[in-house]
Amino acid sequence: MIGRYKYHGQRKFARPLLADFSDYLERDLIVSERPELLIPAPMHWRRRWQRGFNQSQDIAEYLGGHLKIPVGSQTVRRGRQVRAQRGLNRATRLTNLNEVFEVCRPIPARIAIVDDVVTTGATTRALAGALTDAGARDIQIWALARTPG
Repeated sequence: MIGRYKYHGQRKFARPLLADFSDYLERDLIVSERPELLIPAPMHWRRRWQRGFNQSQDIAEYLGGHLKIPVGSQTVRRGRQVRAQRGLNRATRLTNLNEVFEVCRPIPARIAIVDDVVTTGATTRALAGALTDAGARDIQIWALARTPG
């Protein structure tokens, strides 16, 4: 379902996953741990143009709307394009994203990074590093799926 959503633009496949994820967060997220801002994993503009949308942004907007948490779609950007993470081995994934993310706006202390799938954690690790450098103190990772990396 996630593959058809992500690579073929078939957004209908994300709806049941997002509804269940949103229900889970609404039910189980402790109020004191609620993020002040959702940060979708940014996509380089060329890849976004090729794919037609950023699935992480779609997910963040859905969750933000249901949970009433603002989404910072323009808060972080990819400063340069790198090879797609898909198909890379773990070691290459971990170095591929070095110094790629740039925080462009002030951020609150408690945020959640939103992504579709976490495999090795390279994207979320690089993004969390940039956000920590910019002042974030509590960073959660919200993803539709976790795969063995």
